[in-house]
Amino acid sequence: MNITLPILILAIPLGMFLLLGIAGCKMSHKTAGWLGTLGMGTTAVLAYIVAFTYYFSGNPDFINAETGQRLPYEILFTPDGWLSFTDNLQINLGFYLDSISALMLIVITTISFCVHLYSHGYMEGEKGFQRYFAFLSLFSFSMLGLVVATNIFQMYIFWELVGASSYLLIGFYYTKHSAVSASKKAFIVTRFADLGFLLGILLLSYYTDTFNFFKLTSDPASVLASTGGATFMGASVLTWALVLIFMGGMGKSAMMPLHIWLPDAMEGPTPVSALIHAATMVVAGVFLVARMFPVYMMEISATMIIAVVGAVTAFYAAMVACTQIDIKRVLAFSTISQIAFMMVGLGVASAGYGEVSHHGLGYMASMFHLFTHAMFKALLFLGAGALIHAVHSNDYTAMGGLRKYMPITHITFLIGCLAIAGIPPFSGFFSKDEILSAAYAWSPFMGVWMTIVAGLTAFYMFRLYYLIFWWNNPDYGHHKPHEAPWPMATPLIFLAAVSCVAGFIPFGHFVTWNGMPYDIHLEASVAITSVCVAVLAIVIATVMYMKENNLPRTFKNAVPALWRWCYHRFYWDELYMFITHKIIFNGICRPIAWFDRHIIDGTMDGFATITNKASWSIRGLQSGQVQMYVWIYLIGALLLGIITTLCLI
Repeated sequence: MNITLPILILAIPLGMFLLLGIAGCKMSHKTAGWLGTLGMGTTAVLAYIVAFTYYFSGNPDFINAETGQRLPYEILFTPDGWLSFTDNLQINLGFYLDSISALMLIVITTISFCVHLYSHGYMEGEKGFQRYFAFLSLFSFSMLGLVVATNIFQMYIFWELVGASSYLLIGFYYTKHSAVSASKKAFIVTRFADLGFLLGILLLSYYTDTFNFFKLTSDPASVLASTGGATFMGASVLTWALVLIFMGGMGKSAMMPLHIWLPDAMEGPTPVSALIHAATMVVAGVFLVARMFPVYMMEISATMIIAVVGAVTAFYAAMVACTQIDIKRVLAFSTISQIAFMMVGLGVASAGYGEVSHHGLGYMASMFHLFTHAMFKALLFLGAGALIHAVHSNDYTAMGGLRKYMPITHITFLIGCLAIAGIPPFSGFFSKDEILSAAYAWSPFMGVWMTIVAGLTAFYMFRLYYLIFWWNNPDYGHHKPHEAPWPMATPLIFLAAVSCVAGFIPFGHFVTWNGMPYDIHLEASVAITSVCVAVLAIVIATVMYMKENNLPRTFKNAVPALWRWCYHRFYWDELYMFITHKIIFNGICRPIAWFDRHIIDGTMDGFATITNKASWSIRGLQSGQVQMYVWIYLIGALLLGIITTLCLI
């Protein structure tokens, strides 16, 4: 493959960031916006060319001539090494192309282009319009660099750039205190997670003597052998390395207990939520585990941790989403739950029962759901943005009956709800049922648990749908809600169309398992069960929320403690505040600060005071008067003579 296209895929968004960041203030809003959109559109076209060339081309660089398997392809921008630590351990910068990185190129550029176009309508008239598009370009560059990294250290560099650019986008409204707090919260929480990621990278590279993804994943048995059976605290060194690396994924993908930043990140502009918190940044953790998946298969204990964390997070987030009144926060917790679904798919993929191995099933299901979820969740977030744009509120209590005023948004949002609920023939049905099949194969308990989560998903999404578009019809006064302008409506229609047909894409022929195609298939018993559960949940939501009634209040009063805990997110934020303020700050930091200020500083200040007073008292010894120096010399000589005489006696 020509090196020009991979370079342009990264260079164009970076160039747009520099151009708009430096010269954007000299441009009109329209010029800056369309420049950014044109740059992202061009990048998307190039990404599609590269991805489809890899998928369909007969290029011998991509295919093993003997087996017919599609191979990873690596282009090095620094073939002689960018950073070298030893003769073997060095870091190169390059472009790594395989089935999942090609998939991510399509997902990232598609969603990013839709968000760029949508932002022309949503952000119209906003102060800092040019800066906003510059930040979008920086984020797109960072995310693209992350998914095509040739080695784990290059991925870590772009991983941190993604964190920095998301901080800028979440805190775009820098005059708004809640937005600033949310951006700092997201940055700090993910930095703690990334510390674990870095430690895992260093630990893994110390034993394997490489950062390169191809070397790590092509022969995972050698990775296990390189540790020499070393253990620490009852677990192998490889397990520790993989769990620490997964910690970075937990932060980016908002897995418990590092999930607290994502709901508050909704303070950023809604298109940012669609880009970062639906389809790209939050799936970085899933992509990380998928990229390293052959190595994870060598340590079942690490994948079990992934499966358990994912299952607990999915259920927790679904419960919380059932009680929220801010429509963006409902979607935020929905995102946490769906990303956890993908983590479960990867976690359960490492085990086989009986004579049947389910490696391919869980891995493929997770990647399939990553793709379909990106489309319908971006659709839902952008639909929420259209609603907020129309009624100027995030609160569903300010909405109701909007199907009459916003027919396009209504239909597209309904399609997104049907897709995420897993109703056939929409895309979410196919991908989610693949994960459920893998979960049942791993453990019947896990299968039932995730089926319950799927039912909760259908319930809270249709609760949200009915409260917005049906329920009561408030008096909107003279400012009647209106349909979104065409730059906002066009992405909604496109993403809705994709959500309708994506389930029929022969996905396994694109994203391969061990180089070979994997056919997506449905297990009838799992599919029928999940659809019945989803339909039942939708029926319950319809009865409770389609028309204004007292059933929601009755349910709330029946289980007040449960509702209160769910509404307050099970008090995770309060727990963190207690730990950081009461225990760490007041219990640990304050006493240390008092000891430092009064004991250590006091002692040093005492020495300084004594020294200062002593020097002040003898300052006359260096007055510059020769007579004084002679007088002191004579006295000194006399004293020296007396002391010497006394010593001789």
